[in-house]
Amino acid sequence: MILIVSHKQDFTTDYIVNKLNKKGIEYLRFNTDDILEKHRISVKFQNGILKSCIDNCDKFDTVWFRRTKSPLLEFDTEIDGNAFQKDYSEFLKCFWKILDTKNWISNPEKIQIAENKLFQLKLASEIGFKIPDTIISNQNEEISRFSLDFDEVVIKPFFTSRISVDNEEKLVFTNLFNRHLLTDDEIAFPIFFQNNIGKEYELRITVVGDQVFPAKVQSQNLETTKIDWRKDRLKFEKVEIPLYLENQCIEIVKILGLQFGAIDLIKQQNGEYIFLEINPNGQWVWIESDTGLEISNAIINLLINQNV
Repeated sequence: MILIVSHKQDFTTDYIVNKLNKKGIEYLRFNTDDILEKHRISVKFQNGILKSCIDNCDKFDTVWFRRTKSPLLEFDTEIDGNAFQKDYSEFLKCFWKILDTKNWISNPEKIQIAENKLFQLKLASEIGFKIPDTIISNQNEEISRFSLDFDEVVIKPFFTSRISVDNEEKLVFTNLFNRHLLTDDEIAFPIFFQNNIGKEYELRITVVGDQVFPAKVQSQNLETTKIDWRKDRLKFEKVEIPLYLENQCIEIVKILGLQFGAIDLIKQQNGEYIFLEINPNGQWVWIESDTGLEISNAIINLLINQNV
């Protein structure tokens, strides 16, 4: 049995589930935000024996760990609501740890480690990727000196790339940094400052197991997308990449203990590739739609091959 850990609004899960249904592959979708209304979950220790189950299933051959959300519940006080959210989140972390399965795409503990942006850059550099010059500091004079070393510097969030504004989710984009806005009274911390790297185009390289799916986006074709391609809807295209780069992408995913990774890179005019980051649970359906790259089939094949 394949277990899919997700939530009700995840269209990527919907996309895979539709294909699994067509292929007649058995699975259980566990929407973590629907636990109280739909799912039955329990953990029991009896006579020294541990038994855990979701919807009467106590063993899973493979788990595809997508994303989680807590149920939206009404509480008498904000304190009660915060306590529930914290306990529920911690319960799930503990539950994954004792779940009866050996095969994860990918293990949530590995995902959490892989989301460490500083560790990503360190690891990428160690295995041969070129990375941007970067500073994160609470010392304005250090940031100022760094910014003077380059013609242009970009600023981007350390972790939170999405925020809620008036109940609507908004992206936090990468932008050019105006060094004149930096004053003694303002400490920009923790925020990434990086040299603005000249681009021929940008890449999203999706890795599933040992398979590599490279796609490029011509971000320099529009003024609005030159710094951050997400500011407009640009179509991605298939692209060939050097074998050494494919191997580096597979290597960083494996070292991080993942089965999946979405890697963002820049290709410079001089032909060099610059590593930006890896998203251990990134979106990819729009890339498959744009390019025809069979990412979904690779994920399904990985689920099936581990489900033996």
